[in-house]
Amino acid sequence: MEGTHIMSDAAVPAVPPTPPVPLAALLAREDLGLRQIAGPTDGGTVIHGAHTSELSDPHPYLLGGELLLTAGVHIPEATAGADASEPTAGTPTPEAAGSGAYFDAYVSRIVAAGGAALGFGLAPVHDTVPTALVAACDSHGLPLVEVPPRTTFSGVARAVWQLMARARLAELRRVTEAQQSLAAAASRPDPVRAVLRQLARRVEGRAALYGPEGTELAAFGHAPGEAITQALAALTAVVHPAAARGAGNCATSHNAPAAAPSQRPSDLSPRPLTPTSATDTVAGTRLTAYALGSPPRFALAVATPHRDPGTHTITSVAAVLLSLLTGEERQSGTGAARVSALVRLLLGAAPQDVEPLLGGAEAWLVVHARPTDDASSPDPLMAGALGAALGSALVDTHGDVVRVLVPADREVTAQPGWTCGVSAPAGPQAWPSADAQAARALARARATRTALVRHGSRTALADLVPEEDATAHARTLLAPLAGSAALVETLRTWLSLHGSWDRTAVALAVHRNTVRQRVGRCAALLGADLDDPDVRMELWFALRQE
Repeated sequence: MEGTHIMSDAAVPAVPPTPPVPLAALLAREDLGLRQIAGPTDGGTVIHGAHTSELSDPHPYLLGGELLLTAGVHIPEATAGADASEPTAGTPTPEAAGSGAYFDAYVSRIVAAGGAALGFGLAPVHDTVPTALVAACDSHGLPLVEVPPRTTFSGVARAVWQLMARARLAELRRVTEAQQSLAAAASRPDPVRAVLRQLARRVEGRAALYGPEGTELAAFGHAPGEAITQALAALTAVVHPAAARGAGNCATSHNAPAAAPSQRPSDLSPRPLTPTSATDTVAGTRLTAYALGSPPRFALAVATPHRDPGTHTITSVAAVLLSLLTGEERQSGTGAARVSALVRLLLGAAPQDVEPLLGGAEAWLVVHARPTDDASSPDPLMAGALGAALGSALVDTHGDVVRVLVPADREVTAQPGWTCGVSAPAGPQAWPSADAQAARALARARATRTALVRHGSRTALADLVPEEDATAHARTLLAPLAGSAALVETLRTWLSLHGSWDRTAVALAVHRNTVRQRVGRCAALLGADLDDPDVRMELWFALRQE
């Protein structure tokens, strides 16, 4: 483990944003005729640019990652009359030129500066590459490339930048395609898992979501070893306070003092702010953790075999999307106030007493939703994502139905992958009635295969009859069915769907023969002809008062 590094949003990448190019790609250019004659040949060498220098010590002028090009003008035997001033510390001396010490010091300085490779031109100074230089490059593990006389250094530099431009274009394409796929995943029926799955695919690694208690809720991608799994959980503790109670070690960071190897996160001094992300490397695998939300309720952990700006950009985009999908409304303390209101209701407070805590909304909509495919039962991740899409953190999952309480001033629209029923606006005291309205609207939406159905709220003839008289009439008319809620609900659904047996069966999740039996039973108990439109109208009027 190389140590945990805490990063802020303004963290600067450790490498240039343009991807490096493999030295092997440059050697493959037949028009250049380059040939590697020393140093490692495993194909892992990459270069970030090309630089020409005839200084005996180019160290101060190298940024790291360059292919350094030289014609050997600086070699003492080839520089008669050169300035014999006192050399600086670490600079090769003319006296050492013939013994090989000169080349050893020269190559060591290039390696110390982070040079990626050395290119030696055979013209116009030298006809062959000095044997001592070949030995020094082999000794220090620096790739040495022979540049033939017909190839100019400017041609080599141009080829490097051409390869880098292609790599840059390919990287931009990769990041753009990944961003588009992540955005598309965020609009799918189960957006949190869809984003995680797409992220793992795009970074060729593993993506995991940790919940408020520090437990892994979902993960996709290559299954890592036990060491990496434990390291991911420990890294998550750095950005997730709740997870810190049970995670592993926390090593050094840029913004915090180093911790002893046996020290656990709980032993560290509390930080005033939770870091937004942290990184670590275990067994060559790059680990990154992101805090989701403020304060963080979830955490994203990613393990990738690559460490490049493109992968960092892709994971950062996924973290932003997941923050939105799992976020809780907390503007101006609204989220906390609404949680407080729910607690007070549970403890027996009257709805009108907690209404001021509900963010000032005078009316609310109750939304009932079920996954369209009916094959999957909604879990807290799916429910939370639906609530975030509707703009509310007041979400409840019960069985196959998700219920969301949404301020009436917000537009409730159809959500991909969901079938929804929406109540009429209602205050806290009327929430039970609104809940029933949303349930009926959902049943109708499922029966008619409609993405969203709203409970009718326009003025009707029933509004012309005093409520007390209408209720008394309904109770009298429906008295024979009073002992069976199933019969009442079946009759209501059947009438709302214009007497369709199949649609009623779908809405109630029963067999169509059960619907026929129940409706027949209702007709017998009521002593009414349900084929008569006047009878249906009167019964519908009565059922609306229930």
